[in-house]
Amino acid sequence: MSRTKQAVTIIGAGLNGPLLAIGLVRRGFDVTVFERRPDMRRVPMSAGRSINLAISTRGIHALQQAELWESMRSIIVPMKGRMMHSVQGELTFQRYGKDDSEVINSISRADLNIALMNAAEQAGVQIQFQQRCLGLDLPGNKIRLRDESSRQEREASAEIAIACDGSGSAVRNAMLRLNRFNYSQEYLDYGYKELTIPAGANQKHLLETNALHIWPRGKFMLIALPNIDGSFACILFLPFEGENGFVEVQTSAEIAQFFTRQFPDVVPVMPDLIANFMANPVGSMVTIKCSPWHVDSRMVLMGDAAHAIVPFFGQGINCGFEDCTVFLELLDRHGADWPRVFAAFEQARKVNTDAIADMAVDNFVEMRDRVADPNFLLRKKAELALEARYPGRFIPKYAMVTFHRLPYSLALSRGVIQEKILMELCNPITRVEDLDWNKAGQLITSRLAPLEQVL
Repeated sequence: MSRTKQAVTIIGAGLNGPLLAIGLVRRGFDVTVFERRPDMRRVPMSAGRSINLAISTRGIHALQQAELWESMRSIIVPMKGRMMHSVQGELTFQRYGKDDSEVINSISRADLNIALMNAAEQAGVQIQFQQRCLGLDLPGNKIRLRDESSRQEREASAEIAIACDGSGSAVRNAMLRLNRFNYSQEYLDYGYKELTIPAGANQKHLLETNALHIWPRGKFMLIALPNIDGSFACILFLPFEGENGFVEVQTSAEIAQFFTRQFPDVVPVMPDLIANFMANPVGSMVTIKCSPWHVDSRMVLMGDAAHAIVPFFGQGINCGFEDCTVFLELLDRHGADWPRVFAAFEQARKVNTDAIADMAVDNFVEMRDRVADPNFLLRKKAELALEARYPGRFIPKYAMVTFHRLPYSLALSRGVIQEKILMELCNPITRVEDLDWNKAGQLITSRLAPLEQVL
């Protein structure tokens, strides 16, 4: 595409904003990012809203395109699989992929955000902090801002605006007033609270380092992701109300009793459990879908602003970064024909972001209810065996989502077919060695077209 100094305004310096800004600057655009929060590199980040992220293939590809992935390797911890903890303290490891080449990577949200902001500024992006977007003046191509330190309001020119301002997007909220704008939000009846397992002596991890730890308890769960400093970022997911809900776990005594009963092996490695629990807020989780994502040639939503999802497939950041990849590819293809780029971006992404939103909710049920079930574990072993025998046809749904860049919608549709095949093959057996390979071949070749034929 031809070089231009056209100005582009990005709202939000979270994760997508700086990454997209880098790509735009490298394509010759003059990019300014407005961020409502203070600069986290200078102001400590508040506790309780910083769930660790799991970077996988889609996110890695976007970072590679921005020539940033190699520099990120020092702040990630590879996780090879799930380590399940029973109430009795028994451990069961379930590999994520077919071998050690298929891993997900734990990273601190704050560390990643800081690295992206540093890289964006080095590339020439201007980031203005404590500038809260209050709304849009679409006819005038302006955004309304309030300086959070002085409380003064102003307008800024925004001929081309890209909203990367998260699930509570001020830009999307302004679009609610437009004619024929569709919007839905659905909150889970579950909340989350962040906790910490500190590092041991010499910054050693007190649990297996290269695993995502899960304490599945049927209707609730605790998870832990490793940090590079030897600690684990833990997230407790409980219903808001009812039995084993946050409403029942509030006092010091209730917290101690609950953890001793449900997660006894955690208590010895969480010396600050009660103080940590009481200091951090209970967060909520929401799925947001909307359309259209764009207004003519002037503004487009991206990332959580367009499609917030719950965190149970580890795809929030990967999906958002894939937005950046697709958007920049379309910009390279069509040039700065913004109406065409915006429309093509939504057409390419919405069916896929809707698909991963639905799969993320389903995966919550899997993580809290099924991962300790022997039948579930058998099917997981069978998936890997079938993938090894039929690599061009059968790829586990988790692998399609996490270790490939196949469209999410394709992973969803093929995943449904594959689950039915697995049920038929695994219901009569208790060991993967007893798979009926003749039946497997018939089912797979008749129901699953080779991937090269459907891409």
